[in-house]
Amino acid sequence: MSRQRQNRRKSHAQHSSSRLQAYLSHHREVAAFSLGKLLKAPVASFMTIAVIGIALALPGAFYHFLKNAQAVSQSWDDSAQISLYLSHDTSDEQGKAIAAALTGRAEIISTRYISQSEALAEFKQHSGFGGILDALSTNPLPGVIIAKPNLSRPRSTQLTHLISELERMPAVELAVFDTEWVARMYAILDVVQSVIAIVAGLLCLAVLLAVGNTIRLDILARKEEIIVIKLIGASDAFVRRPFLYGGFWYGLFGGLFAILLISLALILLEGPIQTLAKLYNSEFSLRILSPAMLLTLLGSSSLLGLLGAWLAVSRHLAQIKPS
Repeated sequence: MSRQRQNRRKSHAQHSSSRLQAYLSHHREVAAFSLGKLLKAPVASFMTIAVIGIALALPGAFYHFLKNAQAVSQSWDDSAQISLYLSHDTSDEQGKAIAAALTGRAEIISTRYISQSEALAEFKQHSGFGGILDALSTNPLPGVIIAKPNLSRPRSTQLTHLISELERMPAVELAVFDTEWVARMYAILDVVQSVIAIVAGLLCLAVLLAVGNTIRLDILARKEEIIVIKLIGASDAFVRRPFLYGGFWYGLFGGLFAILLISLALILLEGPIQTLAKLYNSEFSLRILSPAMLLTLLGSSSLLGLLGAWLAVSRHLAQIKPS
């Protein structure tokens, strides 16, 4: 009995292995067949691929340029600081305590307290009015807390909210963001990022429609063939498979075309951007597409092509029934 069980298990394992090999072999054949159909109609296939590539290249290029702009903005963070001017009756101990308390906040990286005497000495050194200031009976300058904000957290409106909150502190008379243009630039980048997300969503929908329409025309052109295949017992999955692979190939080649367009745009813009950077004594240069960006583009385009084909096949294949 044990030997029979072993033989049954062995036979079952061999049968499962042969079925898996046949399944994978059929997938390879269908993938090669679908690719061959694209290559047999190069002009029509290229038009669909170009539409997909252009639709994906636009948000991809905008997103890549946004990342380059954000990389430049990281160098602004070191120069960005909030100056908190304290009231004259605030003692040095109170000022140091306030600075220490602010350092513990997540929105602030570090603080530095400048006492009234330090502020006066620094002003004398850099202003050239030392003699006039010596004639004053009292120190007119307040104590100051220099706070460096964590700009990775309080971008745009959050940064404005932080400044307003600091200015409402009892000992603070005035809060000044020394580089307000940084906040404005971050606000602009936030708006651009939102616009890119909306445009990307609309263009992804356009890719789905382009692939779906191409697959729909292919289904209609092969209607008689599909009817015959169904009459001899083919399942819907068997009939659906070549069209799904067709959508996958359209998406994959569309992604490659989008990468080509973005790379070409980077090459054409590198010279003018280098010239602009030199005018501002900067060594900035455009970053090339990262491997993660390349994989994201190819994966997204392939998935969109597959999804567009699936939607077209699910809708139109069900309408084709053998009479």
